[in-house]
Amino acid sequence: MMTVDPEIVRGYLLDLQERICHALAHEDGRGEFGEDRWERSAGGGGCSRVMAGGAVFEQAGINFSDVHGSSLPPAATATRPQLANAPFRAMGVSVVCHPLNPYVPTTHMNVRFLHAQPAAAEPVWWFGGGFDLTPYYGYRADAVHWHQTAYDACQPFGAKAYATFKQTCDRYFFLPHRKEARGIGGIFFDDFNQGGFEHAFALLQSVGDHFVPAYQPIVAKRKATRYGNRQRDFQLYRRGRYVEFNLIHDRGTRFGLQSNGRTESILMSLPPLVRWDYDWQPEPGSPEAELYDIYLQPTDWLHLNQ
Repeated sequence: MMTVDPEIVRGYLLDLQERICHALAHEDGRGEFGEDRWERSAGGGGCSRVMAGGAVFEQAGINFSDVHGSSLPPAATATRPQLANAPFRAMGVSVVCHPLNPYVPTTHMNVRFLHAQPAAAEPVWWFGGGFDLTPYYGYRADAVHWHQTAYDACQPFGAKAYATFKQTCDRYFFLPHRKEARGIGGIFFDDFNQGGFEHAFALLQSVGDHFVPAYQPIVAKRKATRYGNRQRDFQLYRRGRYVEFNLIHDRGTRFGLQSNGRTESILMSLPPLVRWDYDWQPEPGSPEAELYDIYLQPTDWLHLNQ
């Protein structure tokens, strides 16, 4: 049985960051990822890689972090009060892509590992992560492909894994103050250590490795779709929902800020341009209304593929 080894996780995460950057830069065709290495005064650091002003991606960020400290922040101990004041090490890769074309969806992927040492107790560790998709204009084929790939990522980990992680994702990426989902979901898991380190680490790797196969074909299919001011304005309006979720509800954002992480790297998830229109409503029967009526509703996309 493999012992808990943070260095193995670190090596995988750095390789994953490199592979995702390569795939997205290739798909963009023009943009390049700049590299920003940073250190945290409280311990640890990371490497943020950001593409801005690409042909496909208005902004895409792939962040690696490996931080440690003497006390876990409240975002990590809210459901585990016994870990308050425990020394910790946390590492992960976080991806957010904001495309220029409104017909290409925004996406988010995150995989992470946390190891804590509470006083007078055994070490505690767990993995978390997942990926979700936020379209502006929905396509059934894209939604089915996205969820089929998510299902494939979960398949080696039990018959109920995909359904469980999908339900968790639907619950998590939801804006209660709007009473609407952020997008079409995907999979999401947290506090996962079932089956021991080797099994749990394999789940993290499977989710990380399936992200590009889930997203890149959708980008390739939609990136040349023609659009106008109406579609662009709707994209910027819907990006506002993304900002609201990340600043109000996202646990990763809170963890980063509470642990005195690098603010620019934490907030690279936010889109470069966004708008809010007061009490805007889509025209009934319009493509914009279809997003609300169909794609933001909880849906068994795999069943539609049968």
